[in-house]
Amino acid sequence: MKGVILAGGLGTRLLPMTRVTNKHLLPVYDRPMIYFPLQQMVAAGLTEILLVTGGNSAGDFLRLLGNGKEFGLKHLHYTYQEGEGGIAEALGLAEHFADGGPLCVILGDNLFQEPLAPYVQAYRDHLSREGRGAMILLKEVEDAHRFGVVELQDGRLVRIVEKPSRPPSNLAVTGCYFYDGEVFEIIRGLRPSERGELEITDVNNAYIARGTMTYRVLQGWWTDAGTVPSLFRAAQLVAQDRQNPILNPGGR
Repeated sequence: MKGVILAGGLGTRLLPMTRVTNKHLLPVYDRPMIYFPLQQMVAAGLTEILLVTGGNSAGDFLRLLGNGKEFGLKHLHYTYQEGEGGIAEALGLAEHFADGGPLCVILGDNLFQEPLAPYVQAYRDHLSREGRGAMILLKEVEDAHRFGVVELQDGRLVRIVEKPSRPPSNLAVTGCYFYDGEVFEIIRGLRPSERGELEITDVNNAYIARGTMTYRVLQGWWTDAGTVPSLFRAAQLVAQDRQNPILNPGGR
């Protein structure tokens, strides 16, 4: 399995900080935001990782991360997203890198307390049994209206509703997804949303409609860091969890 980290976008919700840099280069407590998804993937045993970025600060990722040696990687792959085509469009740029195999995809502004290794293995087991399909990670939240939220019937996924005024559950879809090679066929069939972007929720709902989407519910904390309040919260959570080797490799 290969890993893809999506770290493009303009980060307008974090202006004026993002006027001069990509939001994924902003600090979360004591290190750049982009370190956290990289640390998660490496800890989960993924050694082939692609970073998708864009904008005027794309070169700064190369200066910061180099070939990934600091993280124990022999090589770190990069690709560039032109414009603001959405998360699904950014993922579509990984098709050649994936080479038909399964992917673990993390949004670059998402932080997870738990190690992702058990979920990587759970998805591998799913593919061994079913031969195809996708998996999403969910988390119980109090403010479900801010997120994509799943609707369940007898424990079965029915659909994902984006930022609903009346959430059908309190289970938010986090920014970690597992896909087989069919994801690129689905992306090619998408139409832009009202925002003019290709939406990852539409990708996930396509898998649900095919009956090939499964899920797991996280027990530890999860947060995004794409707004000023959530960036502040992420820093607090990391600061409070300094003994966690996933968040603090090497005991720094």
